[in-house]
Amino acid sequence: MEQVQAFLRSLVGEDRFWIAELFLIVLATAFVAWILALFVARLQARAERTVNPWDDALVNSINPPASILVWLVGLTLAAGLAGAATDSEVLNWLGGKPRAIGFVVVVTWFALRFAKEVEQNLANPRFVRKPIDATTVRAIGKLVRASIMITAAMVIMQRLGYSVSGVLAMGGIGGLAIGFAAKDLLANFFGGLMIYLDRPFKVGDWVRSPDQEIEGTVEDIGWRLTRIRTFDKRPLYIPNGIFTQISVENPSRMLNRRIYETIGIRYEDAQLMAPIVKDVRAMLEQHPEIDTNQTLIVNFNSFAPSSLDFFIYTFTKTTEWVRYHEIKQDVLLQILKIVEQHGASCAFPTSTLHIADLPELAIAGGREKPVGA
Repeated sequence: MEQVQAFLRSLVGEDRFWIAELFLIVLATAFVAWILALFVARLQARAERTVNPWDDALVNSINPPASILVWLVGLTLAAGLAGAATDSEVLNWLGGKPRAIGFVVVVTWFALRFAKEVEQNLANPRFVRKPIDATTVRAIGKLVRASIMITAAMVIMQRLGYSVSGVLAMGGIGGLAIGFAAKDLLANFFGGLMIYLDRPFKVGDWVRSPDQEIEGTVEDIGWRLTRIRTFDKRPLYIPNGIFTQISVENPSRMLNRRIYETIGIRYEDAQLMAPIVKDVRAMLEQHPEIDTNQTLIVNFNSFAPSSLDFFIYTFTKTTEWVRYHEIKQDVLLQILKIVEQHGASCAFPTSTLHIADLPELAIAGGREKPVGA
């Protein structure tokens, strides 16, 4: 090394030797960055042959933070060398605190990328046999990223010469004031936390509230707002604190869908009610899409003003909305067919007018006259 330095001094002179050192540092930085890129490419090729969520996340997170870190170290060393040779305050400053702060920023960037990649992989069936619930993974990912950001901010403040203990003490006093001033914001934050812990619904669920005009598919659960896409495709933004005060129904977690219909036949077909009810029950028990393990009722129900009513109460095996209506249509059409096969008809609203007897009329002289007139 001394021989190389002596050769460079003889080549460029003592006064300009620092320029040669500066050139070598930049050249070495570029070489290391190139070697690092090749190494990461090898790691990526190796990671693609496995399905481990951790190594894929690590490899995908290394670059560009690692390359930027190499250039940060190299350029700040070069800046420090140039500053020492030229007595430049700016270059000397660049070789001090900015290097440490830049190092913390780059490491934080890598940690955030790694946390994001792991979050995506743990919810991906390609990497995990039983993927973790997307809502849970998101909540954990947000907490981890928030912790990384807070830790990085504290380290940077320490590097800048601020007392972290003093900042924490001031934060405790200021937190009380902020808590009183932003109680709604805190209510929404803790409401979001309760959603993550209790999990009454998750992203992708269909939810609705009987207390509010809320119904749609959950698209995102944030720390302050939950975004729900209504069925007419409008986004609905709901503060999380609302969910601590209302009832929420989650139809996505239903086990079956119910068919509950009333059918009326004419009073003239009263003698056919028993066989019709019997055949409808038999049809439902044999229907491949009806869950016979659930409650199944077919009974004559009431004497309505214009009809004799019987009702069906049963459950489909599917919970899919479109498929459910196809099954319900098939069931109703078969009921109509059964009613017609027995020679009966479905009733419709009718009225019967009874006219009282009129006195006898006598026809006299071409005119209608009552008898005895």
